[in-house]
Amino acid sequence: MNDSMSKCILSYMLKHLKDPDIQPAMQFAYDISSNHLDQLLTIFEREQYAVPHGFTGQDVNMEAPWLFSDVFCLTYVNHMAKVGMLAYSGFLSMSAREDIRNFYTTGLIDTSTLYNQTTEIAVSKGVHSRHPYIEVPKEADYIDSKKYLGGLNPFKNKRPVNAVGISHLYMNVLTNSMGIKLCISFAQTSPSKEVQDFMLRGKDISNKHIQIFANILLENDIATPRLPDVSVSNSTTKTFSDKLMMFHMSLLSAAGTGNYATAAAVSQRNDLAIDYERLSLEIARYAKTGADIMIKHNWLEQPPGTKDREKLARKKEQ
Repeated sequence: MNDSMSKCILSYMLKHLKDPDIQPAMQFAYDISSNHLDQLLTIFEREQYAVPHGFTGQDVNMEAPWLFSDVFCLTYVNHMAKVGMLAYSGFLSMSAREDIRNFYTTGLIDTSTLYNQTTEIAVSKGVHSRHPYIEVPKEADYIDSKKYLGGLNPFKNKRPVNAVGISHLYMNVLTNSMGIKLCISFAQTSPSKEVQDFMLRGKDISNKHIQIFANILLENDIATPRLPDVSVSNSTTKTFSDKLMMFHMSLLSAAGTGNYATAAAVSQRNDLAIDYERLSLEIARYAKTGADIMIKHNWLEQPPGTKDREKLARKKEQ
């Protein structure tokens, strides 16, 4: 599902891409998705396993006018490479069969290579987002009070955010920024008011979350990340199918929830953990609305699972 979606989006981006420095990375990303689809099809056919419908050329309008800037395309692929690294490492850790482990290992290597390649291009072109800086520690230290984990009392000063907290706040600002641009592009090119409203709601949620994370950084005298110019054109021509766009937002919502869960688990200040948990609930409600829309229009493919034995028994009795 993910690779067939990526193939549609990347094929469109490749058609309109002008920057020769970015072209090889985009082509590599497209080749990764194409090769993975071929490998997956082989596995499914060998196992006589039903092949998901996924997404095809009918889900992308290759004749639609330019929608994304070259820098947006580079930033998008870099972001999706991060998502891929997390996904493949998780899948690999859950797999036992040798051929499946080999597939996920290759996927992890491919997405890692893609991330490194796109990061190098962004740095060389001066469009990589600037990371926050902290003073270099001169000696190791230990936490000497339980107050270090506090932060809930509004009448007491909160300790400064440490490097772990800063890293996750920064990353979640970046991921929400990418979400905003995608929501805008999807909203303005979808012919469906229902999908438009859903995308604009996603934009508002991401804006709200960015403001919360940025305010925490500013309270600690840390500048918010400098984001590259990831422009979206003013095209309103239908570019991707509503099914593809809704699936893409469900993927990003799942990735965002995972990011927040990780951040909550490692943030050593209770108020930060609670912020991540309550914002995760907002994403979950948003994802539920998206799932309802997809089910309503028969866009959501059902994952394989076990049979309902009780239902089978009752059906037999009838």
